[in-house]
Amino acid sequence: MKKLLTVAAALGLLCTAPVSVQAGPQQDLKDFRSYFAKRFPDVQFSDYVNGVYSIDQASREEWESIEEFPPYELNIEKGKTLFNTPFKNGKTYASCFRNGGIGIRQDYPYFDTAKGELVTLESAINDCREANGEKPLKWEKGDIADISAYMAYTSRGNKINIVVPGDEAAQAAYQRGKEHFFAKRGQLNMSCADCHYYNAGNRVRADLLSPALGHPTHFPVYRSKWGELGTIQRRYGGCNKQVRAKAFKPQSDEYKALEYFETYMSNGLAVNGPGARK
Repeated sequence: MKKLLTVAAALGLLCTAPVSVQAGPQQDLKDFRSYFAKRFPDVQFSDYVNGVYSIDQASREEWESIEEFPPYELNIEKGKTLFNTPFKNGKTYASCFRNGGIGIRQDYPYFDTAKGELVTLESAINDCREANGEKPLKWEKGDIADISAYMAYTSRGNKINIVVPGDEAAQAAYQRGKEHFFAKRGQLNMSCADCHYYNAGNRVRADLLSPALGHPTHFPVYRSKWGELGTIQRRYGGCNKQVRAKAFKPQSDEYKALEYFETYMSNGLAVNGPGARK
């Protein structure tokens, strides 16, 4: 704990300036991009899909060597098999999605105005299972991550295009995600923004902090630390624990809203998941 507090103080994470929460989604998007363009003027917008490797050449070379023999290849193959394996009623996941589920990753998460709720790709996968009489899969890793990885793989190169409808419920969901991103929490009194916005590019001991811009493009991710594939909400839980905050449940309204905000902030970037990270 003492070491983490020292790191937090060194980065100035305990006293960052407050951020206005009054702007709407379109202005937020403009400001978010502008901030990173000024912070990293030599980084092309399209390269933010590569996370921390977009801002550090030494790390990038090591990562590119890993991507020559991706550790997630078997996950894609397994995900494809699972995706195309019929349910007991004879239908497959393709029956639940636009375009048969191929090339649609860039549309998630979205706000379902009819139901008044956010839908992530992983929640849609489990909704599909339950609609076809199957039990839902466990969240964050395993089969659900493999299926999501396959669907992301079929969407590579497609530009993220998240829409925030104008109705009150959708705006509230977006605002909730934005507030979560900038809100302090945990014993270390840190926010997502402290690491991945204000201090992106700075070091925490030996690790560089990645820019928030582009975070969702490469999930699910195979992390060396995990030794397996995991979803973005698994990563959210890990981040909360690192700042000594109680993690929310996977697919909670809180994490759905955070994923909605972060993905909207990455509009215009190409899907390049699944990916590999430390």
